[in-house]
Amino acid sequence: MENRKTSAYYENRAVQFGVVSSEWLAQAQSATVHQAHPPPHHHDHDNKNDDKPFSVIDEFDTWRKHPDLAEAVAAIRALAAVIRSSKATTMMQLEIQLKNASDSLKCWDTTSISLTAACDLFMRYVTRTSALEYEDFNSAKSRLLERAEKFGEISFKVSRSTRTCQTSFQFLTHTIDSFSASQARNIIAMLTQDFIFDGCTILVHGFSRVVLQALKLAAQNSKLFRVFCTEGRPDRTGLRLSNELAKLDVPVKLVIDSAVAYTIDEVDMVFVGADGVVESGGIINMMGTYQIALVAKSMNKPVYVAAESYKFARLYPLDQKDLAPALRPVDFGVPVPSKVEVECSARDYTPPQYLTLLFTDLGVLTPSVVSDELIQLYL
Repeated sequence: MENRKTSAYYENRAVQFGVVSSEWLAQAQSATVHQAHPPPHHHDHDNKNDDKPFSVIDEFDTWRKHPDLAEAVAAIRALAAVIRSSKATTMMQLEIQLKNASDSLKCWDTTSISLTAACDLFMRYVTRTSALEYEDFNSAKSRLLERAEKFGEISFKVSRSTRTCQTSFQFLTHTIDSFSASQARNIIAMLTQDFIFDGCTILVHGFSRVVLQALKLAAQNSKLFRVFCTEGRPDRTGLRLSNELAKLDVPVKLVIDSAVAYTIDEVDMVFVGADGVVESGGIINMMGTYQIALVAKSMNKPVYVAAESYKFARLYPLDQKDLAPALRPVDFGVPVPSKVEVECSARDYTPPQYLTLLFTDLGVLTPSVVSDELIQLYL
């Protein structure tokens, strides 16, 4: 069997989401030593030895081990640390350092869509103001750092106010500047509640923090529903989600991936997360999402996507082969002959025509609206 390198993104997901194969288990055990250290606080760099060179990758690596922090947000916090630790004396030098750090993070795993999108949005938001040109450097650097740290809150802090006629980027800017305590996942979870009704059966695929938050909120609101969790081979992330739902006393059934069509008659809706939301309004997500959406569409079952806005990416795949390969190991439990080729792709692309709605911290969107939202975010 061909020995291909596993995507760093999926190695990290394995550590966080409790994969049960022997290879993944070894990775998880190896990582536990490093996870014992909490993520750095905003002022940790003030106490560090100045002789030790700052590394944005080391900073990112520390943040991403936090179990409740998305990889993209870990990158945002690492970029904020670049500003904090910078010894630049001009804005030009500082912006070059930020650009180089952003490029380094994107090269850490070129297959991670949310990582690339978060770095691009960070650079867009933090450096967008022309007011910096009229301040002395120290004041401008402080302003830049303030904006960077506020942007770091986008993953879990958004405005409580209702979105009306604002554009996405105006809403995003207002959201960050208002700096209120409501979490982005909570906002998305609240938006889903009108669609989760008593007596419904929901099919979910893999493990998504925001989908789990939506189901948790529905359970807290005393809604009566049940969940079918796909196993999520080969890393079996569906096992973790089923365990989390069982702790909430939500009726849950574990379904092998090949049994989706068999069980779809019992399902009222499909809920999935996303690794990335692309310009067409489609999504890139864990392998198997596309075939689930195809089955759901043929049976007139709605497919809902829950995704944070930092996962909106400037990509327009035309088919599955347009995606950069993201690989993960497949453990069959028995030796595989070297002449047998194994498909190790970790994700697939689901076109917009198979999706019903996207729940985001920018609001509830139809797939056709996503292109406009992306234009506003990156304008």
